[in-house]
Amino acid sequence: MINVKQVNKQYSGKVVASDINIDFEKGKVTSIIGPNGAGKSTLLSMVSRLLEKDSGCVYIDGTELEKWATKTLAKKLAVLRQSNNLTMRFTVKELISFGRFPYSNGNLNEEDKKVIQHSIDYLELNDIQDKYLDKLSGGQKQLAFIAMVMAQDTDYVLLDEPLNNLDIKHSLQIMQNIRRLAHEMNKAVVIVIHDINFASCYSDNIVAMKNGKIEISGTVNEVINETELEKVYETPFKVVTLDNKKVCVYY
Repeated sequence: MINVKQVNKQYSGKVVASDINIDFEKGKVTSIIGPNGAGKSTLLSMVSRLLEKDSGCVYIDGTELEKWATKTLAKKLAVLRQSNNLTMRFTVKELISFGRFPYSNGNLNEEDKKVIQHSIDYLELNDIQDKYLDKLSGGQKQLAFIAMVMAQDTDYVLLDEPLNNLDIKHSLQIMQNIRRLAHEMNKAVVIVIHDINFASCYSDNIVAMKNGKIEISGTVNEVINETELEKVYETPFKVVTLDNKKVCVYY
């Protein structure tokens, strides 16, 4: 489990994360929602040690984040940031192989190759594994990056806005696979996401942030209701249930 305890962060005197306390559990998808500037990506960056916090503690399996050796942490936690621009030309399979770097240091053995192929098979990328990334659609490219993270074979997977600029078909495909990663492979998947309906339909837990603070966190049923969402987004909501899934209507 990841435990975040009383974490704070400021930029130039402006508070971007204030007294953050939250746990991320294995086997579950946790979505972090909230308006722009709420502190969602800042929280994810501090948990993944990409951004230094001002105070507080983050524990991974009971050990403080700062005490993890970088190479060991890379076998425990994987992160996919919003911007993943590559200047070099790689095929899908070559990209996915980078996920094995913490284990192979660039010298892939048979076990590494098995893990890479399993990621390709699991996300059904066989037909495009030899295609270059610059020839793929946005959704295909994003699936390739998720396969790379999957090949890293960590207990904790942190994804920052993986649905950015994707159509509904590819967004559905990615969210379905994110849920499979958590439930079938017992990974803790934490995702920063703007689409409340995708968060509602594919998450186990939801963290709603506003102005650098956690307004409410809990199960989908606890968070996805009109009263709580209106507090967070300052706009009217209508929440309905379709096929046992909560759906939000904005008006």
